[in-house]
Amino acid sequence: MTKSEKTALLGMSADELKEFLPSCPSYTAGQLFRFLNDGKRFEEMTSLKKELRAYLAERYVESPVRILRVFTGRSGAKKYLFGHLDGNLTEGVFMPHDYGNTLCLSTQIGCRMGCKFCASGLDGLLRNLSPSEMLGQVIASNANEGGVAKDRSVTNLVLMGSGEPLDNYDNVMSFLDLVTAKDGINISERNISLSTSGIAPKIRALADSGRKVTLSISLHAPFDDLRSELMPVNRAYPISEVVAAARYYFERTGRRVIFEYTLIKGKNDSDACARQLAKLTSGFPSHVNLIRLNEVKENGLSAPAVKATDEFLAKLTKYGVSATIRRSLGNDIEGACGQLRRRYAEENQ
Repeated sequence: MTKSEKTALLGMSADELKEFLPSCPSYTAGQLFRFLNDGKRFEEMTSLKKELRAYLAERYVESPVRILRVFTGRSGAKKYLFGHLDGNLTEGVFMPHDYGNTLCLSTQIGCRMGCKFCASGLDGLLRNLSPSEMLGQVIASNANEGGVAKDRSVTNLVLMGSGEPLDNYDNVMSFLDLVTAKDGINISERNISLSTSGIAPKIRALADSGRKVTLSISLHAPFDDLRSELMPVNRAYPISEVVAAARYYFERTGRRVIFEYTLIKGKNDSDACARQLAKLTSGFPSHVNLIRLNEVKENGLSAPAVKATDEFLAKLTKYGVSATIRRSLGNDIEGACGQLRRRYAEENQ
């Protein structure tokens, strides 16, 4: 039986694991559950009988995700290339901070949103990730950083890697249940950010779901014509609908909304853009996260100078906008979504 044919056990509850454990005491399922959430291999589960470990290894795999390569940047950020059982690839970025360590994870293999500044969608959407595949990225990264479920190295999550989380809505909601489970890795919803290109009906559904993750909306332009040029999703859900959904999310959850705004030289960095962005984000608790474009050679777009980025921030501040410039930790390790996956695939054709 090949690995791709084996069932991955990570993501199952202790009760669900019982059916994979023939003639074992009931507590064995709980032991296996904890080992899986600690990122242990079968051979490392030494409190399980040797015969049981051999039985499990022959028929199952621990996780649907494994780390293929790790690239470490000058800042200490790490880019993980994950391999999946079907041979597909995804990426994640581990970013150390004073307040904790953040993992940026993927929710799809590829993306169908077609944003002009992003490498994730260059090859379109291949498929959605399952809840256990998303959890597998978290568990693998946490274990690689020396953490276990009860003593995490990964403390914060951002669903901001490859893919549009709300385009994989049901699986992402199930993943949130898994990753926040008290008997699992138990990451608080308040330490999880979900980034969307602006699928307004799904933003409202998320607001009504009772979950209280931080909502980040990739706005990137304050005018519909420009945003539609950069982000085709705007043709279906224009800015007015997206901002209205953001306000609804705040009203339902009490959580401040983050607007991501990638600055692109000569595109969305004008005085008029700054003024309109201030108008759009006023009237309810929100914050603008400015990002200098992480250049992708295939799209031909350029990042503004550091000074120009600072000047745009100053304009927003003058207009009363809560805004900061996001510190980039991944530029030297191909931190933009999809870059590493594409290069690895090209090298291994």
